[in-house]
Amino acid sequence: MTKGDKFLILFIVMLSFLSFAYINRYALSDQERYVSVQVNGQEVKKILYDEQLVGHTIPVESEFGYSLIEIGDRQVRLAEADCPDQICVHQGYVSRIGETIVCLPNKLVIEVKGESGEDDIDIMNY
Repeated sequence: MTKGDKFLILFIVMLSFLSFAYINRYALSDQERYVSVQVNGQEVKKILYDEQLVGHTIPVESEFGYSLIEIGDRQVRLAEADCPDQICVHQGYVSRIGETIVCLPNKLVIEVKGESGEDDIDIMNY
């Protein structure tokens, strides 16, 4: 193994670590995320992640039913709903851009969105 081979191997390893650090810092960043709560296709609430909201619950009442949204640490879940099957409640927390919780009887959609508006291309799959 020559000196040039060692240098090339070291360069490739350093480049892979720098690429991984870049993806973790910019592509997976939480700073631009927010929660959109929609009832019957209309956005009724926009919840920005804030440390003061962790553990708080937000009630959503509409003509279709009652739901209770719980905010966690950069994640959100549906804590209660008056729908019969409770599938939306058992789904648990969602935290990544594009993840949704849907309650069909209440016509409720909870979606994690990104502020940048570039949600249609997933950087990890592109």
